[in-house]
Amino acid sequence: MASSFLSLALCTFLVLLSGRTLGQFEQQRPFHTGTTQRFRGRTECRLENLNPSEPSRRIEAEAGFTEYWDENSEPFECAGIAAARHIIQQRGLLQLSFSNAPRIVYIVQGRGMTGEIIPGCPESYQTVQYPQQEERGQRYRDEHQKIRAFRAGDTLVIPAGVSHWCFNDGEETVVMVEVLDTGNAANQLDQNARTFYLAGNVRHQQPGSYEQERAGQEKSGVTMIAGFDEAVLAAAMGVSRETVRKLQGRDDERGHIIQVREELQGIRPWGRQAEEEERREREQGRDNGLEDTICTMRLRENIGDPEKADLFSPQAGRLTKVNSQKLPILNTVRMSAERGHLVRDAILALHWNTNAHAAVYVIRGEGQFQVVGDTGRSVYDGRLRRGQLLIIPQNYAVVTQAGEQGLDWVSFKTNDNAMMSPLVGKASVYAGIPEAVLMNSYRIQREEARQLKQNRYPELTLHSPHYQSQRRD
Repeated sequence: MASSFLSLALCTFLVLLSGRTLGQFEQQRPFHTGTTQRFRGRTECRLENLNPSEPSRRIEAEAGFTEYWDENSEPFECAGIAAARHIIQQRGLLQLSFSNAPRIVYIVQGRGMTGEIIPGCPESYQTVQYPQQEERGQRYRDEHQKIRAFRAGDTLVIPAGVSHWCFNDGEETVVMVEVLDTGNAANQLDQNARTFYLAGNVRHQQPGSYEQERAGQEKSGVTMIAGFDEAVLAAAMGVSRETVRKLQGRDDERGHIIQVREELQGIRPWGRQAEEEERREREQGRDNGLEDTICTMRLRENIGDPEKADLFSPQAGRLTKVNSQKLPILNTVRMSAERGHLVRDAILALHWNTNAHAAVYVIRGEGQFQVVGDTGRSVYDGRLRRGQLLIIPQNYAVVTQAGEQGLDWVSFKTNDNAMMSPLVGKASVYAGIPEAVLMNSYRIQREEARQLKQNRYPELTLHSPHYQSQRRD
């Protein structure tokens, strides 16, 4: 009896402790939005025509450049997102900055290392700094937050207000595409994407000044630190005025992507093996219900590896998704992504996203996209090629067919568990409707209703190009 009572008391204590711990986490989580409300100032979307777009402006730097899509265009404003593409040359360092909105970054090409400095989290990593010739014997341990390796196919999650830097230590140029969810409740400013640079003399553009930039009236700016009084900043930081002047970088013309002259020694915990780091992150990040904190959450997931595909068809292609079930940090930023590959002439099922907007970026190849809105009118019917981006609004139906070279794309979505509703195939709308209802709805024969339900039934979302003809034969 005493043993049973002790076991019951222990179980009750653990349940109460678990509830209290998770409750405290919800209250103390620094990036918890508490709501999924979007588009606070948006009342109407007039999307009569959609068009694929390419970046409309570029900011050059010493070791690369950044291209921006026009976030003031109607589709971007309606979806509440902004997009950019960073090109970082070998040994290029994308300077420390943060944004007013959460973002997902997809690594199209290259490899390197990245650091996200999360407020309130400890410096849990150490780097041994080797002394100079005149300082021999005075080894110094530099403490800092975690550094993560990245490679092509990775998605990186960066919450709003989290400072971030990126370094290309590979042998080829790094190409990364990022989408910012400016309509996210975590963004308490307006819906303009704003990047706050903590280092680097950057050419700034004020929101809504695209016409001014085209007319050659773009403003020049420096790091946000330059806006503070030199004496006040020196006192606040406890450093000399000379150091403050260097931090403010008024005479630094290298830009927001700089060339690293000296070797960055010792700052990578596990060498250059990103796969090994990913395995360790997964092992360390397993949720036990009690230790789910922002400081230990994984911020990276590879969706480019074919072995990680969620859907695979040798005749059609593959589809890999990352959502908050795979990467819990996405539950905080309310975003997700998917990576798709279609073989020649294969089809991504006619579908719509039930709870999210999507920004589709083509990585390789090209494909035919058709998008239809709520009035039954086509809003886009054309080809999307490499480097172009297309906004597909929530609930707008889309069908995609790959071209002769196949199609590879990444889709950024404004929900951490974005749901796709296919019209045909297994687990589709038509598959779930009785034949009699289809017959009366469309005035078709029973055999036609049966074909509508069954002709693509063995396939999930990805449709082989020759399946129907084989079925008829």
